[in-house]
Amino acid sequence: MNDNKNNIDEKLIWKKTDEKLLLKTAVCDIFTQHEVSPLGIEGDYITMKARDWIMTIPEKDGNFILVKQWRHSEQRLTVEFPGGVSNAGEKPEDAARRELEEETGFKAGKLTKLGTISPNPALFENHVHIFLAEDLVQTNEQHLDDDEVLSYFSLPIDEVIKSYGNDEYTHALMGCALAFYLRKKYFSK
Repeated sequence: MNDNKNNIDEKLIWKKTDEKLLLKTAVCDIFTQHEVSPLGIEGDYITMKARDWIMTIPEKDGNFILVKQWRHSEQRLTVEFPGGVSNAGEKPEDAARRELEEETGFKAGKLTKLGTISPNPALFENHVHIFLAEDLVQTNEQHLDDDEVLSYFSLPIDEVIKSYGNDEYTHALMGCALAFYLRKKYFSK
């Protein structure tokens, strides 16, 4: 059965024959790439290359530590877990620790990787690494980026889970992080 699956998969894999940079930005580089399917279908497709992103789920005393910030595309405030872009050459766990402390002033005594996802494989080639941060120690010092304006606060875990998808809780990657969290808490025993 595996051989049959591999043969079927082979018929689904497109080949990239050309790639051109369209736009270089601070967040990502946008390319057009020409691809050909095994059936001979050809097309030009837009892809975005960005550094990997990090999201950390800080858990303390039955609460999540969350951040609230302005999202320019949505033109609204969102509530989400701390996170951001990894620096060039930075290990995901180091980026998770850094982002957590920068945005909330908390340091993680224990950091557990919950998983890695593709934010949107149709467009982006990067990944999001999701971590659980426990045994938190508060430093009371944020180290925000120059253009970063956010607040942090704690809410009971069940309230956050029940609120996801409503009002300010619309960040799709936060939903993926919650799924990883629930898998660890309820299905990894």
